[in-house]
Amino acid sequence: MGKVQVHSLFSEFDIDLFKSGKHYRLYEKFGSHITTLDGIKGTYFAVWAPSAKSVSVIGDFNFWVEGEYQLHVRWDESGIWEGFIPDIGKGNIYKYKIHSHNNGIITEKADPYARRCEHPPSTASVVWDDDYHWNDNKWMAKRKKHNAINAPYSVYEVHLGSWKKKIEENRSLSYTELSEELVSYVKEMQFTHVELMPIMEYPYDPSWGYQLTGYFAPTSRFGYPEEFKLLVDKLHQNDIGIILDWVPSHFPEDAHGLGFFDGSCLYEHPDRRKGYHPDWKSLIFNYGRNEVRSFLISNAIFWLDQYHADGLRVDAVASMLFLDYSREDGEWEPNIYGERENLDAMSFMKEFNEEVYKSFPDVQTIAEESTSFPMVSKPTFVGGLGFGMKWMMGWMHDTLLYFSKEPVYRKHHQNDLTFSMTYAFTENFMLPLSHDEVVYGKRSILNRMPGDEWQQFANLRLLYSYMFTHPGTNLLFMGAEFGQRDEWDFQSSLDWHLLQYEYHSGIQKLIIDLNKLYKKYPALYENQFDISGFQWISYDDHENSVIAYIRIGNENEKTLVVACNFTPVPRNEYRIGLPQKGKLVQLFNSDAKKYGGSDFSVKKEIVIHKKVWHYRKFSAEISIPPLGAIVFKID
Repeated sequence: MGKVQVHSLFSEFDIDLFKSGKHYRLYEKFGSHITTLDGIKGTYFAVWAPSAKSVSVIGDFNFWVEGEYQLHVRWDESGIWEGFIPDIGKGNIYKYKIHSHNNGIITEKADPYARRCEHPPSTASVVWDDDYHWNDNKWMAKRKKHNAINAPYSVYEVHLGSWKKKIEENRSLSYTELSEELVSYVKEMQFTHVELMPIMEYPYDPSWGYQLTGYFAPTSRFGYPEEFKLLVDKLHQNDIGIILDWVPSHFPEDAHGLGFFDGSCLYEHPDRRKGYHPDWKSLIFNYGRNEVRSFLISNAIFWLDQYHADGLRVDAVASMLFLDYSREDGEWEPNIYGERENLDAMSFMKEFNEEVYKSFPDVQTIAEESTSFPMVSKPTFVGGLGFGMKWMMGWMHDTLLYFSKEPVYRKHHQNDLTFSMTYAFTENFMLPLSHDEVVYGKRSILNRMPGDEWQQFANLRLLYSYMFTHPGTNLLFMGAEFGQRDEWDFQSSLDWHLLQYEYHSGIQKLIIDLNKLYKKYPALYENQFDISGFQWISYDDHENSVIAYIRIGNENEKTLVVACNFTPVPRNEYRIGLPQKGKLVQLFNSDAKKYGGSDFSVKKEIVIHKKVWHYRKFSAEISIPPLGAIVFKID
């Protein structure tokens, strides 16, 4: 132990906060930190291992032999082992070798707080720091308005490893290459935000990043941490926000990971009924343990603080909320009230959201929550979980089910389409067509559409038009924006060659124009989570499979009228009731020739007459294209 000098970054206050679960900046203390002590350069190490009887730092600097660099355990029963080791610095590779008090178990673990990890399949941590200079001051100063719930919020979901590949080199693009190619593409497509599937280090490619081992390190598959910062920086410089997928719901059992860390169930719940996921064969965090809560919340804060993330999309919230999630009778234990809710997880999520919004009021947290659990996106002070938004999984399921039916049968299923409006304003909903909908035999979004090629693409254009004019924010998975024909394959690039074909390039042009429409007209976003922003004109015309509705902005803003025809039969001289006199001016037609449509003739301006229709004083006759949507403003 003589080669490890006693040194600490922890104050007594830090320790008290850690033990009480209230330390939310643990990454400033734990892990490896390059520093100078008494004029000697080296690295300070700190790791939490309360069941250990010894902890050694092993690595490329001591031939991976334990004993030479043994850390010191703190006297305060915090379970923290720490020390300063001279002559270890940036780029050195290391792990912790831990001898446990529990039955003599020995583990070799990567550093839970490492800022960089080796490239998989190697599993060690890397001593690292960076002095990246950010150039996104303008964005950071104004991002509150870009990330607000009454701002346009259109998200492009991306898996970095398969968005585009260097075919001749058989590799994915690097962070640096993505900072040019992805950024310019998203800007061209007019999305407001990018959401990245998990970029924290993960060992197993087929997990898509959802089985994390390096919670504080961007994956080394695509480059260095500072190169990932460059990607974020370039997005911000182009007025594009970035949302990171975050996975506090489970973690893998890989030998170098968090599982059984010091020979005990340190991070995972010791009761397998609460600590093991049967679906994913992974471990579940012990949300009732204070130190684990501090670890997770510190991790969330880390990405917002150190990497300037604009939001966190929290994966698999439903699995955290319910003790019986994916379990049969007898495989779970009720809470103290005899119910199925996981009270510790609920408390953790509330605390997480409170701290995020307290420290970063200009970001968003977004829950992927698939049940009807109430008040997910309501503030904690009124009893909610405190998320900013929630994925609208019911809308996704019902809408895709409806669109998969042949138009001749749709009149019997119109309720599938309109049902979402009965609960649309109970949460701050984001409408997702995510990666989960284009894998495991579900088919691509395009291939779910019925009919011949023309009808498939017309249905897809109609689906996207309905989606972008429905209340709520939007998320579209990569490839869907140009009609990817095949299911997503994480090992392969998107089929960019399809853009040489008119129908596919037409879908891409449609998405660009829908994003422009969404961003230009406040009626589509100012009240996207408020019932005052939506009115039905007609939802019950089953025979014609037509719906029409109004989107409303704040006072003095233009009102928009949307009409959708879900059959391949044009609807001529179709009268709709309207709230005021004036004229309808066409803004958008999904059947336009430039999108690959039939270019069915629709008048650009239509006079509104004083004639009662749909219980309104005024009305107008419009024509709705086959399998088409049109959007008007009222002048």
